Amino acid sequence: MTGPETPPMAAPRIAAGALFFDDEGRVLLVKPHYKNHWDIPGGYVEPGESPRAACIREIREELGLTIAVGLMLVIDWAPASGEGDKILFIFDAGPLSNGERESITLSDGELTEWRFISVNVLHDYMPARLSRRVSTAVVARNAGRSVYAEHGIDPLL
Repeated sequence: MTGPETPPMAAPRIAAGALFFDDEGRVLLVKPHYKNHWDIPGGYVEPGESPRAACIREIREELGLTIAVGLMLVIDWAPASGEGDKILFIFDAGPLSNGERESITLSDGELTEWRFISVNVLHDYMPARLSRRVSTAVVARNAGRSVYAEHGIDPLL
């Protein structure tokens, strides 16, 4: 390369979500009104915002909960057809107490319902790429570590 040209660089979309659990180890899923599948709480990172801050903001906006998320469980490089490159973070939000579950409010109109789902049936509620990412995050949480993934799969396994 000659001259002051800048090489092409990726400009991925970045999103962050959270895993909440109940006493039985089931994962909290939410149903956005604009999707044909279930998802985890979270959303896109805004300019100048960290993935952790975006996750906390999205939890507050979507569920009405103020939660300090814990360990980053997964960072997933997952480009999507028609959407380009994506880097997706999942943070551990831990177990939800009975009081926290009772205080969930779906007030912003984005979500229509929420429920806890067993990890072994995630594929019935969400696309395979998302199910793989969430399952990888659960494995990472159980191992007490963070995982780098590609398309939801830990390349070291």
